[in-house]
Amino acid sequence: MTAAEELARSVGAWLDGLDAGQRATASFPFTDPERFAWDYRPGARGGLAIADMRPNQRSAALGVVATAMSARGAGEIASIIALEPILGALERETGRSRFDRDPELFWFSVFGDPNVGAAWSWRIGGHHVAIQLTVVDGRIVGSAPSFLGANPAVVPSGPSAGVRALTGEETLARELVVGLSPEQRAIAIVDPKAPPDIHSGNGARADMRAIPSGIRRDDLTPAQQAGLETLIRHYLGRARDDVAAAEWERIADAGLHAITFAWAGPLEPRRGHYYAVRGPHFLIEYDNTQDGANHIHSVWRDLTNDWGEDTLAAHYRQGHARSG
Repeated sequence: MTAAEELARSVGAWLDGLDAGQRATASFPFTDPERFAWDYRPGARGGLAIADMRPNQRSAALGVVATAMSARGAGEIASIIALEPILGALERETGRSRFDRDPELFWFSVFGDPNVGAAWSWRIGGHHVAIQLTVVDGRIVGSAPSFLGANPAVVPSGPSAGVRALTGEETLARELVVGLSPEQRAIAIVDPKAPPDIHSGNGARADMRAIPSGIRRDDLTPAQQAGLETLIRHYLGRARDDVAAAEWERIADAGLHAITFAWAGPLEPRRGHYYAVRGPHFLIEYDNTQDGANHIHSVWRDLTNDWGEDTLAAHYRQGHARSG
């Protein structure tokens, strides 16, 4: 069974377990503009919330996450969701509570019919989670945008003290920048102060105007190049292995030589820092500056194939060619 078939079966089983009203709330036409709406801040999303599911429906929804993601990716999503009550308690202690930090306020959506038609997609969204997969002609063709965040990045106290929902996003990049020579750092470190958040925003298309470039991959040693590749693959590895491999092939085909790595902020841990990895057709962006540099935002964008749009365009062109 292919990855797309497994995903269709899992999503279909979840949908079949919903009542008519729930299914209508969770389902959208594939062409609905809602498909391009995503956010990483607190607030309601389109779709069916975990809060509005019965226990068996919640289990089926989490089963979709396990099918769509790698084991690591599914575990990170679960850990991020579990941070919500911890964050709520921390905010109440400091008198900064503004939002309902509820682990049941995560929304599942399906665009199109996984059992009918050439194109459909699945999405989970909520605070610090924005994940979607697009299927065209029985293949998973897009897994971006892919956003995961964590607040707190490291739980400071209580029974879960020391727990981290996300680790590789910071540790792999820090290993890379710390391992640069002084001459390389002079190019890679583009600003002594990190920006307050990612630059690319949460639009349907990434805003690239303020994204720094930094040092080129070809100006790194082979070991440093390997470290950069490991960092990129870590982001792709949120999705299941076969999807991540296909995404890496797209990146490699576009040319690894043009990839750049930029860092902003100091190198010492627990101080605000930022980095961006740019390629001809992709962007990785990370920021950890808020709440005493204990609040991670990290995103992967496919600049030509977010939402599977590049593959969809080719699919439609071929369809018109055949019909003509």
